[in-house]
Amino acid sequence: MQAQRPVLVAEQRQKLNPRMLQSIKILAMPVAELTEEIQAEIEANPALEVLDDHSEVSLESYAEDKADGPSDSWEDENADFSYTSASPDDDSKRKFLEGAIALPESLQEHLLAQLRMLALSPAARELGERLIQNLDEAGFHTTDPYELCAGCPREAIDEAMAAVRALDPCGTCVADYRESLLVQAMLDPEAPEGAVEVLREHLEDLEKGRKAEVRRALRLRESQFEAILAYVKTLSPFPGRLFSTERTRYVVPDLAIRVEDNEFIIELNDEIIPVLGINPFFAELSSRKAGAKEVEAFVKGNIEKAKFFIGSIQQRNATLVKVARAIVKFQPRFFLEGPRAMQPLTLKDVAEEVGVHETTVSRIANGKYVQTEWGIMELRRFFTNAVPSTASSADQHSKEGVKAVLKEILEAEKGGDGALSDREIVDILAGRGIKIARRTVAKYRGELDLDSSFSRRKH
Repeated sequence: MQAQRPVLVAEQRQKLNPRMLQSIKILAMPVAELTEEIQAEIEANPALEVLDDHSEVSLESYAEDKADGPSDSWEDENADFSYTSASPDDDSKRKFLEGAIALPESLQEHLLAQLRMLALSPAARELGERLIQNLDEAGFHTTDPYELCAGCPREAIDEAMAAVRALDPCGTCVADYRESLLVQAMLDPEAPEGAVEVLREHLEDLEKGRKAEVRRALRLRESQFEAILAYVKTLSPFPGRLFSTERTRYVVPDLAIRVEDNEFIIELNDEIIPVLGINPFFAELSSRKAGAKEVEAFVKGNIEKAKFFIGSIQQRNATLVKVARAIVKFQPRFFLEGPRAMQPLTLKDVAEEVGVHETTVSRIANGKYVQTEWGIMELRRFFTNAVPSTASSADQHSKEGVKAVLKEILEAEKGGDGALSDREIVDILAGRGIKIARRTVAKYRGELDLDSSFSRRKH
């Protein structure tokens, strides 16, 4: 048996210091995240100071605007609006109440409040609370309830689930949307006759558009069947999402590119990015160079961090503008004609034009948005692969351009006699010089969220 022994091996490794990691992180940040990072850095570094913040309105300017403009307020001579200073306890209580009122109610909180008002035994209430805490944001089980409540009688679990399902919103505490629709119909005394049977036995047929087959199988009159369909459309397949506490994130464009007098204008959205500088007090302490060594090290270290942070933001903005100029150079037809005129473009092309590495272009393009005359688009959408052409010329078509043409074809078919199949779309695209396979058409349809020809015929 061969013995093992330690061996010394010399190797080179490249490590990034914390400042370089911060610079790379700032480079990849969209403008909304960058403002949050700036605020966090200002709180952490006393040497960093906001020189000008366009995103905030001062009280002085607000007062001037109110004095100059018309007043929409009303006054009551008998009303007393005198201000009384509050104690610290009153102020903290007010802030707590304001924060509590602003918090939205979650699905679990809404259901638990109703459950506690029911006349249930302690054991049944405990089971119900456990089932409610097991629900996701749609109102569905995250874990099988019988596994979650292992050791409890099955009848007790069923009774607890029935109690939760009857709460508002109706139809939670189920496995999926199919069971939710069925539960809602079963608990609704005004559900039309036959609705429960349709949802229990023929929901899959309805999803595939087989309405005639379902009506014949159930031997329903046309008016009765139409009433059932109209009722099903009023049900909510994901009832718990009405109480979703997830915050909506809005897209803020980092750039704006427009065409004026046959010239391309590129504007950086720096209005919401505050102008940063070095705190004068720290700058004065640094120039004195007097005092304890710990103080000098603290002042010098924070000033260096502040300068590097400011430089990283400036480098991020400059690189973003350079990448935008390169995109305009390679994609001028898009800004003039629209998405269908987008040309194939790679990260390498832009990297060579700007003079940076491909990974830098990838970081600066990911998550950044640009406002154009054709809508708000993510920068990475301008990087698109080439699609083969049937023409003998050297013209190339990009993936995004082909998807735009495909969308135009399917929108134009609405005024025609019927829905085009994917094979027919392949032939139409070939006639326009675009050569793609039928499965590629189906793939692009899915990315555009467009139905198949079968579903479009039913609609």
